[in-house]
Amino acid sequence: MPKRGFIPENFVPDLMAGVVVFLVALPLCLGVPLAARAPLFSGIVAGIVGGIVVGGLSGSRTSVSGGSPALIAIVSAQTTALGGFDAFLTAVLLAGVIQLALGFLKAGFISSFFPTSVIKGLLAAIGVIIILKQLPHLIGYDIDPIGEMSFNQPDRETTFSDLPKSIQYFLPGAATIGIGSLLVVIAWDQIKWLRRTRIPGPLIAVIGGTAVNVLLKRIGSPWAIGPTHLVSVPLPNGPDGLMGLITFPDFSSLADSRVYISAATIGIIASLESLLAIEAVDKIDPRQQRTPRNRELLAQGAGNVICGLLGGLPVSAAVIRGTANVNAGARTRFATVSHGLLLLTCVLLLPAWLNEIPLATLAAILIKTGYRLTNPKRYYQLWQEGYSQFVPFVATVLAIVLTDLLVGIGIGLTCSIIFILHSNYRRPLTKKLERHASGNIIRVELANQVTFFNRAALQSVLYDVPPGGTLLIDASNADYIDPDVIDLLSDFQKTGAPARWVQLSLVGFGERYPSLHDEIRFVEHSSHEVQQATSPAEVLAMLLEGNSRFRVGEPLKRSMERQRTATATGQHPLAVILSCIDSRSPAEAIFDLGLGDVLSVRVAGNITTEEVIGSIEFAAIVAGAKLVAVVGHTRCGAIESSVTNYCCPDQSLVPECVHARGILREVAKVVDEDDCRAVAASTIESQQEIVDSVARRNVVRVVRKLLEGSKALTGQVQEQRLGVVGMMYDVVSGEVHVIDETRHGV
Repeated sequence: MPKRGFIPENFVPDLMAGVVVFLVALPLCLGVPLAARAPLFSGIVAGIVGGIVVGGLSGSRTSVSGGSPALIAIVSAQTTALGGFDAFLTAVLLAGVIQLALGFLKAGFISSFFPTSVIKGLLAAIGVIIILKQLPHLIGYDIDPIGEMSFNQPDRETTFSDLPKSIQYFLPGAATIGIGSLLVVIAWDQIKWLRRTRIPGPLIAVIGGTAVNVLLKRIGSPWAIGPTHLVSVPLPNGPDGLMGLITFPDFSSLADSRVYISAATIGIIASLESLLAIEAVDKIDPRQQRTPRNRELLAQGAGNVICGLLGGLPVSAAVIRGTANVNAGARTRFATVSHGLLLLTCVLLLPAWLNEIPLATLAAILIKTGYRLTNPKRYYQLWQEGYSQFVPFVATVLAIVLTDLLVGIGIGLTCSIIFILHSNYRRPLTKKLERHASGNIIRVELANQVTFFNRAALQSVLYDVPPGGTLLIDASNADYIDPDVIDLLSDFQKTGAPARWVQLSLVGFGERYPSLHDEIRFVEHSSHEVQQATSPAEVLAMLLEGNSRFRVGEPLKRSMERQRTATATGQHPLAVILSCIDSRSPAEAIFDLGLGDVLSVRVAGNITTEEVIGSIEFAAIVAGAKLVAVVGHTRCGAIESSVTNYCCPDQSLVPECVHARGILREVAKVVDEDDCRAVAASTIESQQEIVDSVARRNVVRVVRKLLEGSKALTGQVQEQRLGVVGMMYDVVSGEVHVIDETRHGV
């Protein structure tokens, strides 16, 4: 169980992670309000509240909140619709109240319905957007705000058209600092001794890039970067100046119904984005700590209430910040809170220093973060998982890149739902052809949830049953069946099946569905009619087919209760099986048989005696069995003891078992001196092969003795009413092999 509370050894890693997140969040805090045409300080307030308030209240150890690029369009549109940013702040406050209500109502469960492929697509798409949007800033093209992430630009340019255009405004100084900063953050990840310093690479890149630019300015170099290409944090002039930067909500707008519509829009969208973000960040967290969803909604609600009161943009959990936090090695919530404290401290006390940071350096840090999100290995992994994962993933990536986050998520979800519906149409049920003693049965097992979308697939299965066939619908695993599906089954039971001469059986419906009733219209065990109609060769084929099912772990599903009731008044076995007492070779299991299907004789070494022959005669002549099967097996303890007793009498394994000596002597009749010499000269593994060979010869001898010792059995074989066969069962592979030289009448 993870430790709780303050842990000293986590302080430095979390503080360093907070520094990295601060550097990633800074351009977003400035760029988002610029892109949304909101007061610049509103983005900084959102970053501080998202770090300190939301970070402190959230149950997440890695997620980081702030003003989100995904909400830019919402902020811009709602500010215009409400007639001012102060009225918009009232809507933000109310949106926080809505989120608090959602948290108390435990609406966080919604995140469980986001498909993994869509979440991974969200991560990859944000990575692509970051890289595409920051490449122009890396070489000094800073026309658009650095934190702006939308595809379509206000100047009618797009993300793609901005890339070639940025080359025309190439700044050598910005490009040198930007590319140099990118090399630093890459090297910090790749070189082991640099990683061990615990000093964040992004911090070194910022210090280095800023120092280089300050030096270039002091020497008057034309490569020096000007103010328009540097961070531009508002400079408060004392407490009064700070208050002048804060916008307060206009509560008179509460009389405007549009405020409530805006609040609902912001609350729902910010909640969805937060749930998506924490789902995504939790997936990349190496510690795999799961964030409490409902607590996150409460934390986001509290954050937005405070943002509304203090003039901040609406906050939500942000994938970019959270990813940077995880990659920086954050361990606890202190990393998130410390980033908020750094924002607050630097903006209040060190704004002039912040304004010396080149945007190209921050772009380099963001590009490195973006690459971690959209690593090509992620695409290859989804490709290997199949079309149902890869197509929604790619659709989500393309849709988010070309539109915006929420539209892209919607398209990705739609694509996933299409695959789910297609899968449900094709596989809402499991269809198997089972060969019971009474004949072939088509078993259809319904899924746990059978919805309206499964109706077409089930209807196709029902009417594909050939006329005269036997069909079993098994609802034992179904917790819910749609009324439309019940109507379909009811109609087929009443009219469809009789009209097509289909023997329809139902099981598992119980009393939950009055229009249907459980009914078994086939025999699950061997009956007199089945016994009389089956030949020895067909019985042998049934045994081998049952062994195949046993090997692959797909036995027939039988009702022991129905078999017990049906066989209570009599039995009509198809075969009698003489096998060893070994616990690893029960005949009913290895041949996948049910009650009443076979008679079983078990004796150590599967030898034959007068009592054994008498039992088999009773099975074949009185009970009507059609096949006698002598089944030996590999690694048989009785056979091994017989070989040891014969070859090394002084090493007998069972000196106290005086009544077992007859068994050992009987098996020893197929052991010879060649076996003893081979055992003495071989390894343990080779000795086992010799024992298995003796076991096989023992089966051949027992079959011969049965026929020689019973005229009744021999007569039955000659009249082709009985078959006799010897088999060997491999206890390792589970496979039964027929010994061809022992076939009589089959």
